[in-house]
Amino acid sequence: MKQKIVMVVLTLVLTAALAACGSKSESNGAEGSGDKAKLKVGISAGVEEEIWKQVQEVAAKDNLEIELVVFNDYVQPNKVLAEGELDANAFQHEPYLDQFKKDNNLDIVKIANTLNFPIGFYSEKIKEVSEIKEGDVIGLPNDPTNGARALILFENAGLIKLKEGVGITATVRDIAENKLNLKFEELDAAFIPKALGDLTAAVINTNYAVEAGFVPTKDAIFIEPKDSPWVNIIAVRTEDKDKPVFQRLIKAYHSDQVKKFVEEKYGTYIVASW
Repeated sequence: MKQKIVMVVLTLVLTAALAACGSKSESNGAEGSGDKAKLKVGISAGVEEEIWKQVQEVAAKDNLEIELVVFNDYVQPNKVLAEGELDANAFQHEPYLDQFKKDNNLDIVKIANTLNFPIGFYSEKIKEVSEIKEGDVIGLPNDPTNGARALILFENAGLIKLKEGVGITATVRDIAENKLNLKFEELDAAFIPKALGDLTAAVINTNYAVEAGFVPTKDAIFIEPKDSPWVNIIAVRTEDKDKPVFQRLIKAYHSDQVKKFVEEKYGTYIVASW
């Protein structure tokens, strides 16, 4: 009888141990895919806010809470992320991130594509690029990559020619030909819509253009093609890039719900990149 009791106890102990192991295994398997989690994500004001509200809805179904922190400039989101006050940000294209990292010695990396916002050339004074005359003042963003992007747009519009091979590193000093002797005013990207009345025309980033009341495909006098390579991204600290929770974030952003929302509401000037 005593031996039977011992066997029963051993069986119960073994069963409990196996159950505990099974429970731990299931928990580890679920880590990053169902466990309750929270991320703080930095984004740009305006259009991005509406799109990220859709991402929040999808993520919530996967038990992932996303807290949005809205910025009105292109400098703070990367610095705040690097300092650990954000888990991720989503406001920039990769050339901008690469240059910003180099200039500020930050360890941040891309984990996914989001949207393409074709940049446009706007004016309150003219309706066509052909109306630009000698000596006119043209505005463009003063940050390196968006400035280069604007110069490439000017070249595509036939206003200037850049030195061969400068590409996304172009600056106004790389203008090889400027037949109209245009004057280029480099301004903070967020300020350009307010300064537009003092310029003949200017390149305005899409989020700021929309915020200022422009419809890019209707109001821009010249615009990038929709297959432009300047695709926006989600970025995180390099040390965090392999955390499973970020795969849940990407899955939520790349969902059918988000893509449908973008296509139905912003499809004329924003392109989903997945």
